[in-house]
Amino acid sequence: MTDPRETKLAKLLIEHSVELKKGEVVLIEAFDIPRSMVTALIRTASDAGGIPIVHWKDNQVQRDLYNIGSAEQIEERMKLIGKVERFQMEQAQAYIGIRGSWNTTEFADIPSEKMQSYQKNVFANVHGKVRVPNTKWVVLRWPTPSMAQQAGMSTDTFEDFYFDVVLVDYARMGKAVKPLVKLMDATDRVHIKGPGETNLQFSIKGIPTVPCSGLRNIPDGECFTAPVKDSIQGVIAFNSQTIYHGTKFENIKLVYKDGRIVDFSSSNDEALGKILDSDKGSRYVGEFSLGFNPKIKNPMCDILFDEKIGGSLHMAVGSAYDDADNTNRSTVHWDMVLIQTPEYGGGEVYFDDRLIRKDGLFVLPELDGLNPGKL
Repeated sequence: MTDPRETKLAKLLIEHSVELKKGEVVLIEAFDIPRSMVTALIRTASDAGGIPIVHWKDNQVQRDLYNIGSAEQIEERMKLIGKVERFQMEQAQAYIGIRGSWNTTEFADIPSEKMQSYQKNVFANVHGKVRVPNTKWVVLRWPTPSMAQQAGMSTDTFEDFYFDVVLVDYARMGKAVKPLVKLMDATDRVHIKGPGETNLQFSIKGIPTVPCSGLRNIPDGECFTAPVKDSIQGVIAFNSQTIYHGTKFENIKLVYKDGRIVDFSSSNDEALGKILDSDKGSRYVGEFSLGFNPKIKNPMCDILFDEKIGGSLHMAVGSAYDDADNTNRSTVHWDMVLIQTPEYGGGEVYFDDRLIRKDGLFVLPELDGLNPGKL
């Protein structure tokens, strides 16, 4: 028997997130997802007159594809997979990626050079060049016991939390975020202050602002842009754990000069350094965003949730998005989260020397609709 919450989520994804029209192809890419949710999407897409196709993947098999064989074999394999998956993506007008994981560190021991082959030939070639610019797309996680464990919850409690978070009123959120978009579009200088030496300044002048209210990520609740590439100066200390390609990092601190990371520290400096040296763009920033989903209050080491934490901000080292483009290009796009609520040490965000958020709460009247209790 299908959980009615799965049907409700399927309707949200098909009708709100990708707005599937009659005759449109929707590619459903599912990683470690139960059949019932995939079936709910197929049925809902078909009811809308769409044409669903499914790419169902197992993360343990994906690990083998990324890791088994010589570097040369893996490079040729990833090139071929990239060609096949790019062709499939080119047939679709919409994309829904549901990414579960029975083990969130499944890829942790794969050498970075092997993962870079996947990033270059598959992720960048298929998702970066086709899916993001050419389809109506949405990406979300699926609740699994490993996610519940990361969040410090029982499986049942986490599942209830998950559906509570992903099924918020995104139409209301879309209206409440409009004043923030207007403000960010008019802003030149951003100044971030906080504990742990955080004192960072940069410009967002001329870079588009993109509101996120359930059209690209589920759960959602952020508003992003990108810093002018060479404008970042100072230090930022992130207080949320993060996983990148299966490796966990804590206490990441980055020092910037003229937009480039010139020094860093973390719980795993060797691994962090290899990622930051992936290519010419990986030491620059491709995204700056403010998070405001009121249902997400604590990090769980899953970036699609953590970057939306109410009262947080995040910055991504690496490539910029096309719709908020500061010209930086990289095979890396790694979001790092700083929570500024009182429980996590507080902090301030200024736009052109005007305080707009303190200790995680927006202080301007026109932005109050984004505070907890209003969404």
